[in-house]
Amino acid sequence: MRWTRWSTRITSPDIQISTSQNYSSASRRGPRRTRSSRIFAQRSERSSPVSRTEDGDKLSLSEIEEKLGLRGWVYPAAGIGGLLKVRVEDFRVEEVARVPALDARGRFTVVRATLTNWETNRYLRRLAGACRINRNRIYCSGLKDKRAVTTQILVIDAPQKKVEAVDIPDSELEILGRTHQKVGMSDHDGNRFTITVRGCCDENGEPLEAKDAIARVLQIREGMAERLGEDAFPNWIGPQRFGATRPVTPEVGRAVIADDFEQAVDLYLGMPGENMTKDVAEFRAKWLKSKDAEATLEIAPKHLGYEKSILEVLRHRPDDWVKAFRALPPSLQLLMIHSLQSLAFNHALANRLEAGIDLIEPEIGDLVAPVHDNGRIEVAKMALVSATNLERCRRNCRLGRLAVTGPLPGRETAFAQGEVGALELKDLEQTDLANVDWRVRRIPRLTTSGTRRPLTVSFRSFSVEQAPAMPEDGSSTRWEAGPNSGDRWHQNGADLRLRFTLPPGTYATVLMREFMHSPLDHY
Repeated sequence: MRWTRWSTRITSPDIQISTSQNYSSASRRGPRRTRSSRIFAQRSERSSPVSRTEDGDKLSLSEIEEKLGLRGWVYPAAGIGGLLKVRVEDFRVEEVARVPALDARGRFTVVRATLTNWETNRYLRRLAGACRINRNRIYCSGLKDKRAVTTQILVIDAPQKKVEAVDIPDSELEILGRTHQKVGMSDHDGNRFTITVRGCCDENGEPLEAKDAIARVLQIREGMAERLGEDAFPNWIGPQRFGATRPVTPEVGRAVIADDFEQAVDLYLGMPGENMTKDVAEFRAKWLKSKDAEATLEIAPKHLGYEKSILEVLRHRPDDWVKAFRALPPSLQLLMIHSLQSLAFNHALANRLEAGIDLIEPEIGDLVAPVHDNGRIEVAKMALVSATNLERCRRNCRLGRLAVTGPLPGRETAFAQGEVGALELKDLEQTDLANVDWRVRRIPRLTTSGTRRPLTVSFRSFSVEQAPAMPEDGSSTRWEAGPNSGDRWHQNGADLRLRFTLPPGTYATVLMREFMHSPLDHY
């Protein structure tokens, strides 16, 4: 299916209101088992409309998955269904990271921050205000999930006493000391996840008991191992990178690299999504219909802080679309470009799977890179696979020392050659990125050179068990209302708790998707 852009200029959208059992495994490394990496292109039949194409046609959730390159699953089991994030506490992320070297005379304050239901950028902006410093003087190594309990290291360019006085709801700051060192993006070694999936059910909607759900998880894990190697799964980039059921970020990125900042702003403010509340739906429709910044600002829901920042700029400078876009945090601006790269990677991965080409063992023309203990690859030491080194590269890939890579395109990206290279070029054609130069002239720091990403990644320290019963308070409105037509969860289904550790930049929702086989809006 060829990529079709979402449009905000032609029509405005309709407003939518829409028993204790356990299994665990210790972390282990060793030779990968590999049989076949053939994908099984089963898809969700969920057809709830979430957006419109340029022709005005509504897209279903399964169509959005296909647009994002999330096509099918590795192993053709039924999955366990269920919902994630019914409660905020159901999704916990703990950063695995070394604390920067402490020095009592250090310039920076080091803290371990635990946040509950905070989007990372919003919290850092709030923290900067509390410390009376610029947001750019707070450093972290990654952005975490919003509807979750997250723990990570922050380095703050502020006096320790000022940080100690911070009191922000739903957050805790543990002061670790002072340091001379900053932290950068992806400086951590990984993330440890504790995830509860609730309401497991069969494909026909019948609830699953815990023992049956656990058995399915283990069956899928074994099936993935037979096809991809020990505790490995496809390294797709998860739906939250794209905005989940409002996949706006790659389209904003596309507008930015086309130097169309008016379109970028229109998309960010106006593109609709699944399950919008009435006030959000009215806000987005108001902008698309009127393009009146002041009138749209008057009805802006309180939690749409980034949208309000854009509108504040446009209220005073109605035609300054670049300045309006720059009202977004720098990391979020860059995310728009990265999500467009991610779109290309996902399609390259899906195309390779559908062509029946192995993900673990390379073919002639592939680019392979050394793998560090924490799962990162060393792109600077990539090697082209040729007839002379093919068997050596395959052996090292089976041993986990090398990884086959796929493209995150940019101005200087290296592409594979031969048959696999042709597939990568096909991917660029499919996503309308074949003739993009990736230069952002009016915001040069958003220009990207591109890189490569491993096609598979390993999870470690895996366990699955029956979760305790859900407390009576704290569940989501969706859970209380019960499943809709096309949903795959049941209030009487089993609740499971899964634990595992992933390398930086890897998505827990992608692994959970392999186990659950649920529609896109269940993650």
